[in-house]
Amino acid sequence: MINDDAQTRPLFNKIALIGVGLIGGSFALSLKKARAVEHVVGLDRHSTSLKAALQLGIIDSFTDDMASAIADADLIVIATPVAQTTKILSSIYPYLQSNTIVTDVGSTKADVVLAARTSLQEKVSQFIPAHPIAGREKNGPEAAIDDLYVGKKVVITLLAENADQSIELVAQAWRLCGAIIHHLSPKEHDQVFASVSHLPHLLAYALVDDIAAKPHADRLFQYAASGFRDFTRIAGSSPEMWRDISLANRTAILEELDSYSAKLQQLRASLEASDSVALEAIYSRAQTARVNWITAIEAAESQNKDGGD
Repeated sequence: MINDDAQTRPLFNKIALIGVGLIGGSFALSLKKARAVEHVVGLDRHSTSLKAALQLGIIDSFTDDMASAIADADLIVIATPVAQTTKILSSIYPYLQSNTIVTDVGSTKADVVLAARTSLQEKVSQFIPAHPIAGREKNGPEAAIDDLYVGKKVVITLLAENADQSIELVAQAWRLCGAIIHHLSPKEHDQVFASVSHLPHLLAYALVDDIAAKPHADRLFQYAASGFRDFTRIAGSSPEMWRDISLANRTAILEELDSYSAKLQQLRASLEASDSVALEAIYSRAQTARVNWITAIEAAESQNKDGGD
């Protein structure tokens, strides 16, 4: 149950963490650092991950039994690849108590919301969809850190059925992790992140795969430096997770991929025609947009440090 005296008692007595890797593990470590949770029980497909999470202090116990894991839990956090969401929610449903809130960390939201409505049925109001905009190219519980979410955005795509108190509980948990709360509809979320997250991952994976397949790949990688490293960093992310994200949001990603392909064709035509003016115009617009974006980020971060929202 949630405690009234937050100064002397933790916000959560028990959290059930389904998926103890980077994202879920960092959430648990952050709340433990804030002394906001008494006990975290872990569930995961891989026993080695559970044992590692226990040793690292991410969780306090683990089980493979859903009923016992979520019994008397204040919060259930689903931190697995999005393709597993339906199966997990269906297994939660028979044992979900009326005072327990369920949330997720998935990078797509329309499919997750559909899964929740299908699997949780009349209990769907207890599900608060969320997406922390943070990560690392490393995976697994060993990659989890207790400050991953400090200053980072968390998007909550609330449902019409959600109670204000339930939404605030999830938001408060993320604020205790140091995150800044934003709100989008599930459709808006998927459209936005198809452009600024999902497409960039496809491009990074495609470039590295293309170079790795060349007969002189070793020589090419030998001379790859910081620019290549920065551009392709996200290609070190979990292939399973990004496979699921790509398929779950494929319609929006295909639209962005078509738009990007058109831009590449424009660049190719300019190169073929040796059109220096057209090339420089594209480069200049991109440079200006990026400088403005970075400036806006730095201003927002300064405001947040000063207590703004």
